[in-house]
Amino acid sequence: MAGRRVVSGAADRKPAVAPARSARSVRSTESSPKRSGQSDPGEFVDVRRLQGEDLVAKTLNQTRGPLGVVTRPKVVDFRARLKERRKATARVILLRAVVITAALAAVAALVWLLFFSPVFRLETGGIQVSGGNEWVSEEQIMQIAGKQTGKSLLLVSSDDVIDQLNDIPGVTEAKVSKQFPNRLRVTVRAQRPAAMLRASDGSMTAVDSKGRVLNSVGNVSVEGIPVVDVGDVDQGLSDQAVHETLSILGRLDESIRQRISSVSAQTQDSITTVLDGGNYTIVWGDSSDLKLKKAVVDKIINDPNVIGDKHQVDVSAPLRPIIK
Repeated sequence: MAGRRVVSGAADRKPAVAPARSARSVRSTESSPKRSGQSDPGEFVDVRRLQGEDLVAKTLNQTRGPLGVVTRPKVVDFRARLKERRKATARVILLRAVVITAALAAVAALVWLLFFSPVFRLETGGIQVSGGNEWVSEEQIMQIAGKQTGKSLLLVSSDDVIDQLNDIPGVTEAKVSKQFPNRLRVTVRAQRPAAMLRASDGSMTAVDSKGRVLNSVGNVSVEGIPVVDVGDVDQGLSDQAVHETLSILGRLDESIRQRISSVSAQTQDSITTVLDGGNYTIVWGDSSDLKLKKAVVDKIINDPNVIGDKHQVDVSAPLRPIIK
């Protein structure tokens, strides 16, 4: 046995075959390099290669001051925080109160300026009146407009003033305009009396087209004002025929009114006027369609070819006037 020599060579040994890695694992390893400290599921982990968190360095970084001096960690004082919050809330409430007070003061100042201050207050010297005549005096107009003095011009009601002015006998139109800050302009259109009512005792009473008695004015010419004979003024003003007469007379043009010599009204639809001392007699009927009736009368009596030698014109039916 000693003489036998065992030769062991490389040819006699089979090479160790390493386990083949799948191409998929190789590709995965090549394409996705691992991060340090990471491992695949199921792979052996070497704890010596794991990155540890340096808690000491982290704490020092958090507690280091602006000059690099290590300070104590900040401790939250909840009482101080609550006190600061209460102070902040108080400041907000105070600021709101100041703003609200300032707003109320501004509103109060504006109200005082507009409604109570002398800036907009209407005084008697700030009222200007025009349009009166001998029958509607400016004193009457001023008496009504003067009721608004002492008020702010913003509180003056123009409509109320106009309504009161229109109630004055003889006033056919009234206008009121405000001129800020404290002036009022009042303009009226006052007519002459529509007629003079002559009572049985010879007394004369001036009335307007609505049957309202005008002021009794002395030393005033009544020339050109038609005269209506009534037994009694009060009874005459309640008579419908007289009212129709006044309505017609008040709406006639002044050129016709100046030519009226007398007026008669037996009934409310038989109003008649005599012109030019009896040269022409116009039968108006009632006050309806008066604008058309006036145009027909004006055309007939001012055209010699139409009126000819006739002296009476009946326009109670204006579309079929009768000339005789």
